[in-house]
Amino acid sequence: MRILIIEDEKSLSESMAAYLSAQDYYCDIAEDYTAAAFKTEYNDYDCILLDITLPGGNGLKILEQLKEDKKTDGVLIISAKNSLDDKIKGLNLGADDYLSKPFHLSELNARIAAIIRRKKFDGNSILQFDCISIDTQQKTVTVENKPVDLTKKEYELLIYFVSNKKRIISKEAIAEHLWGNDMAGNFDFIYTHIKNLRKKLMDAGDADFIKSVYGMGYKFTAS
Repeated sequence: MRILIIEDEKSLSESMAAYLSAQDYYCDIAEDYTAAAFKTEYNDYDCILLDITLPGGNGLKILEQLKEDKKTDGVLIISAKNSLDDKIKGLNLGADDYLSKPFHLSELNARIAAIIRRKKFDGNSILQFDCISIDTQQKTVTVENKPVDLTKKEYELLIYFVSNKKRIISKEAIAEHLWGNDMAGNFDFIYTHIKNLRKKLMDAGDADFIKSVYGMGYKFTAS
Protein backbone atom coordinates (compact mmCIF):
# COMPACT_ATOMS: atom_id res chain seq x y z
CA MET A 1 0.00 0.00 0.00
CA ARG A 2 1.32 3.41 -0.94
CA ILE A 3 0.98 6.49 1.28
CA LEU A 4 1.73 10.15 0.56
CA ILE A 5 2.60 12.28 3.59
CA ILE A 6 2.03 15.98 2.86
CA GLU A 7 3.51 17.70 5.89
CA ASP A 8 5.96 20.60 6.26
CA GLU A 9 7.13 19.66 9.78
CA LYS A 10 10.15 17.54 8.88
CA SER A 11 10.42 15.75 12.22
CA LEU A 12 6.73 14.81 12.12
CA SER A 13 6.76 13.64 8.50
CA GLU A 14 9.85 11.53 9.15
CA SER A 15 8.39 9.95 12.29
CA MET A 16 5.14 9.15 10.44
CA ALA A 17 7.07 7.66 7.52
CA ALA A 18 9.25 5.53 9.82
CA TYR A 19 6.24 4.22 11.75
CA LEU A 20 4.11 3.52 8.67
CA SER A 21 7.01 1.89 6.82
CA ALA A 22 7.27 -0.53 9.74
CA GLN A 23 3.57 -1.29 9.17
CA ASP A 24 4.41 -2.33 5.58
CA TYR A 25 3.36 0.87 3.82
CA TYR A 26 5.49 2.49 1.11
CA CYS A 27 5.72 6.20 1.98
CA ASP A 28 6.35 9.28 -0.14
CA ILE A 29 6.82 12.70 1.47
CA ALA A 30 5.98 16.18 0.17
CA GLU A 31 7.00 19.13 2.35
CA ASP A 32 5.38 21.99 0.43
CA TYR A 33 2.44 22.76 -1.82
CA THR A 34 4.37 22.52 -5.10
CA ALA A 35 5.83 19.09 -4.34
CA ALA A 36 2.45 17.84 -3.12
CA ALA A 37 0.65 19.04 -6.24
CA PHE A 38 3.23 17.33 -8.47
CA LYS A 39 3.12 14.01 -6.63
CA THR A 40 -0.68 13.84 -6.49
CA GLU A 41 -0.97 14.68 -10.18
CA TYR A 42 1.43 12.02 -11.42
CA ASN A 43 0.94 9.25 -8.85
CA ASP A 44 -1.92 7.29 -7.32
CA TYR A 45 -1.98 6.61 -3.59
CA ASP A 46 -3.99 4.33 -1.35
CA CYS A 47 -4.13 7.14 1.21
CA ILE A 48 -2.91 10.75 1.35
CA LEU A 49 -2.14 12.37 4.71
CA LEU A 50 -2.84 16.03 4.04
CA ASP A 51 -1.78 18.98 6.16
CA ILE A 52 -3.87 22.09 5.53
CA THR A 53 -1.21 24.76 6.13
CA LEU A 54 1.69 24.31 3.70
CA PRO A 55 4.51 26.52 2.42
CA GLY A 56 3.37 27.87 -0.94
CA GLY A 57 -0.33 27.12 -0.67
CA ASN A 58 -3.35 25.71 1.14
CA GLY A 59 -3.66 21.95 1.44
CA LEU A 60 -7.36 22.11 0.70
CA LYS A 61 -6.48 23.21 -2.84
CA ILE A 62 -4.78 19.82 -3.28
CA LEU A 63 -8.01 18.15 -2.21
CA GLU A 64 -10.03 20.27 -4.65
CA GLN A 65 -7.71 19.30 -7.50
CA LEU A 66 -7.98 15.60 -6.65
CA LYS A 67 -11.75 15.79 -6.91
CA GLU A 68 -11.62 17.83 -10.13
CA ASP A 69 -9.38 15.14 -11.63
CA LYS A 70 -11.80 12.45 -10.37
CA LYS A 71 -9.03 10.66 -8.50
CA THR A 72 -10.05 8.13 -5.87
CA ASP A 73 -7.09 8.35 -3.46
CA GLY A 74 -8.19 8.19 0.16
CA VAL A 75 -7.53 11.44 2.03
CA LEU A 76 -6.95 11.93 5.75
CA ILE A 77 -6.61 15.60 6.71
CA ILE A 78 -4.00 16.17 9.42
CA SER A 79 -3.74 19.68 10.80
CA ALA A 80 -3.02 21.68 13.91
CA LYS A 81 -6.11 23.67 13.06
CA ASN A 82 -8.96 22.26 15.10
CA SER A 83 -11.73 24.61 14.06
CA LEU A 84 -15.09 23.20 13.05
CA ASP A 85 -15.03 25.26 9.83
CA ASP A 86 -11.79 23.65 8.60
CA LYS A 87 -13.07 20.18 9.41
CA ILE A 88 -16.40 20.70 7.68
CA LYS A 89 -14.80 22.30 4.62
CA GLY A 90 -12.33 19.45 4.23
CA LEU A 91 -15.00 16.77 4.58
CA ASN A 92 -17.33 18.60 2.19
CA LEU A 93 -14.51 18.72 -0.36
CA GLY A 94 -14.30 14.92 -0.21
CA ALA A 95 -11.79 14.09 2.52
CA ASP A 96 -12.42 10.71 4.13
CA ASP A 97 -11.43 11.61 7.68
CA TYR A 98 -9.86 14.33 9.84
CA LEU A 99 -7.22 13.99 12.58
CA SER A 100 -6.03 16.88 14.73
CA LYS A 101 -2.46 17.31 15.97
CA PRO A 102 -1.10 16.09 18.27
CA PHE A 103 -2.05 12.44 17.73
CA HIS A 104 -0.77 8.96 18.50
CA LEU A 105 0.83 7.13 15.59
CA SER A 106 -1.19 4.03 16.45
CA GLU A 107 -4.40 6.04 15.95
CA LEU A 108 -3.05 7.38 12.65
CA ASN A 109 -2.38 3.82 11.52
CA ALA A 110 -5.90 2.73 12.49
CA ARG A 111 -7.49 5.66 10.64
CA ILE A 112 -5.47 4.89 7.49
CA ALA A 113 -6.41 1.21 7.60
CA ALA A 114 -10.10 2.12 7.99
CA ILE A 115 -9.97 4.47 4.99
CA ILE A 116 -8.30 1.85 2.81
CA ARG A 117 -10.85 -0.79 3.86
CA ARG A 118 -13.72 1.54 2.95
CA LYS A 119 -12.22 2.73 -0.33
CA LYS A 120 -10.79 -0.51 -1.67
CA PHE A 121 -12.41 -3.40 0.17
CA ASP A 122 -15.98 -2.19 0.87
CA GLY A 123 -15.20 -1.90 4.56
CA ASN A 124 -14.11 -5.53 4.91
CA SER A 125 -10.90 -6.66 6.60
CA ILE A 126 -11.21 -10.15 5.07
CA LEU A 127 -10.69 -10.37 1.31
CA GLN A 128 -11.90 -13.47 -0.48
CA PHE A 129 -10.98 -14.53 -3.99
CA ASP A 130 -12.03 -18.05 -4.92
CA CYS A 131 -10.16 -20.29 -2.43
CA ILE A 132 -7.82 -17.50 -1.26
CA SER A 133 -8.63 -15.67 1.97
CA ILE A 134 -6.63 -12.60 3.09
CA ASP A 135 -6.92 -11.06 6.55
CA THR A 136 -5.72 -7.48 6.02
CA GLN A 137 -5.56 -6.75 9.75
CA GLN A 138 -3.54 -9.81 10.73
CA LYS A 139 -1.79 -9.80 7.31
CA THR A 140 -2.26 -13.52 6.87
CA VAL A 141 -3.17 -15.57 3.79
CA THR A 142 -4.85 -18.96 3.57
CA VAL A 143 -5.71 -21.19 0.62
CA GLU A 144 -8.41 -23.78 1.30
CA ASN A 145 -7.98 -22.84 4.99
CA LYS A 146 -4.28 -23.72 4.86
CA PRO A 147 -1.85 -20.92 5.85
CA VAL A 148 0.52 -19.63 3.17
CA ASP A 149 3.76 -18.04 4.31
CA LEU A 150 4.44 -15.00 2.12
CA THR A 151 7.19 -12.41 2.24
CA LYS A 152 6.25 -8.75 2.70
CA LYS A 153 6.51 -8.02 -1.03
CA GLU A 154 4.65 -11.21 -2.01
CA TYR A 155 1.82 -10.23 0.35
CA GLU A 156 1.67 -6.70 -1.09
CA LEU A 157 1.69 -8.11 -4.61
CA LEU A 158 -1.21 -10.46 -3.80
CA ILE A 159 -3.23 -7.60 -2.26
CA TYR A 160 -2.56 -5.52 -5.38
CA PHE A 161 -3.69 -8.33 -7.66
CA VAL A 162 -6.86 -9.04 -5.68
CA SER A 163 -7.68 -5.32 -5.48
CA ASN A 164 -7.39 -5.14 -9.26
CA LYS A 165 -8.80 -8.57 -10.13
CA LYS A 166 -9.79 -9.15 -13.76
CA ARG A 167 -7.92 -5.99 -14.81
CA ILE A 168 -4.73 -5.99 -16.85
CA ILE A 169 -1.93 -4.49 -14.75
CA SER A 170 1.25 -3.34 -16.48
CA LYS A 171 4.70 -4.27 -15.23
CA GLU A 172 5.37 -0.56 -14.78
CA ALA A 173 2.34 -0.17 -12.50
CA ILE A 174 3.40 -3.15 -10.38
CA ALA A 175 6.96 -1.84 -10.04
CA GLU A 176 5.78 1.62 -9.04
CA HIS A 177 3.25 0.27 -6.56
CA LEU A 178 5.71 -2.03 -4.81
CA TRP A 179 8.89 0.04 -4.93
CA GLY A 180 7.90 3.55 -5.97
CA ASN A 181 10.10 5.20 -8.57
CA ASP A 182 13.22 3.48 -7.23
CA MET A 183 12.76 0.40 -9.40
CA ALA A 184 11.21 1.98 -12.48
CA GLY A 185 12.13 -0.04 -15.55
CA ASN A 186 13.70 -2.90 -13.57
CA PHE A 187 11.36 -5.84 -14.07
CA ASP A 188 13.61 -8.68 -12.91
CA PHE A 189 12.30 -8.13 -9.38
CA ILE A 190 8.72 -8.42 -10.62
CA TYR A 191 9.34 -11.68 -12.43
CA THR A 192 10.97 -13.17 -9.32
CA HIS A 193 8.19 -12.13 -6.94
CA ILE A 194 5.42 -13.23 -9.28
CA LYS A 195 7.11 -16.59 -9.83
CA ASN A 196 7.49 -17.14 -6.07
CA LEU A 197 3.95 -15.98 -5.27
CA ARG A 198 2.46 -18.20 -7.98
CA LYS A 199 4.39 -21.23 -6.73
CA LYS A 200 3.39 -20.75 -3.08
CA LEU A 201 -0.28 -20.32 -3.92
CA MET A 202 -0.34 -23.32 -6.24
CA ASP A 203 1.58 -25.49 -3.76
CA ALA A 204 -1.15 -24.65 -1.23
CA GLY A 205 -3.81 -25.92 -3.61
CA ASP A 206 -5.15 -23.06 -5.70
CA ALA A 207 -5.35 -22.77 -9.48
CA ASP A 208 -2.95 -20.50 -11.34
CA PHE A 209 -4.82 -17.19 -11.10
CA ILE A 210 -1.90 -15.04 -12.31
CA LYS A 211 -2.19 -14.82 -16.08
CA SER A 212 0.44 -13.25 -18.31
CA VAL A 213 -0.99 -10.95 -20.98
CA TYR A 214 1.55 -10.76 -23.78
CA GLY A 215 2.98 -7.30 -24.30
CA MET A 216 0.74 -5.76 -21.63
CA GLY A 217 1.34 -7.22 -18.17
CA TYR A 218 -0.65 -9.52 -15.89
CA LYS A 219 -4.25 -10.26 -14.97
CA PHE A 220 -5.47 -11.92 -11.76
CA THR A 221 -8.51 -13.95 -12.70
CA ALA A 222 -10.15 -17.33 -12.18
CA SER A 223 -11.17 -17.60 -15.82
